[in-house]
Amino acid sequence: MRLLVVEDEVMLADLVARGLRAEHIAVDVAHRGDEADELLSINDYDVVVLDRDLPGLHGDQVARRISERGDSTRILMLTAAGTLGDRVAGLDLGADDYLAKPFEFPELVARVRALGRRASPALPIVLTAGDIALDPARHRATRSGRPLDLTPKELMLLQVLLEARGAVVSAELLLEKCWDRNVDPFTGAVRVAISKLRGKLGEPTVITTVHGKGYSL
Repeated sequence: MRLLVVEDEVMLADLVARGLRAEHIAVDVAHRGDEADELLSINDYDVVVLDRDLPGLHGDQVARRISERGDSTRILMLTAAGTLGDRVAGLDLGADDYLAKPFEFPELVARVRALGRRASPALPIVLTAGDIALDPARHRATRSGRPLDLTPKELMLLQVLLEARGAVVSAELLLEKCWDRNVDPFTGAVRVAISKLRGKLGEPTVITTVHGKGYSL
């Protein structure tokens, strides 16, 4: 899952981003509404955690533009304005969920994951392919019942490949779904990470390289 946190309080934004990354979610951060709108226009995010009172471009306008573009991005409004009227107004603008500050972090994670599931076709709780199984919520992967010692990045890559259900996944899409915007697209990060994942999955090899197109599992 790739997520955008839009929050003008820098310390809070960084805290939320660090916590979500610990949950194996790729996170970008924007502190202004106009910056968020630009990122949303060029990146495919599953979920945006959006404050309403933003400099540059109000959060309401950011939400409205997401709806007008017809993006599949789900919106979780995260704001100190938590009255019933505020919640109704936010939902009317196109928000899918609303969480008032202060909030409990486990609830934020649960709501983000729920919205992430709504942003893509329904999938089983445990993803499987042959003798490989992945439980994304528990960050656990096995092969033939044997636990696999995968890093957070490797778990994210495996999840995207499993969700593709045998279809070829391009390196560009893997980069978009599993890394944040700070990665250098020319470093070969995907190739290196796939190689390490392939090694940890063991024999027989289950990740196929489709030259010029990407990878399939």
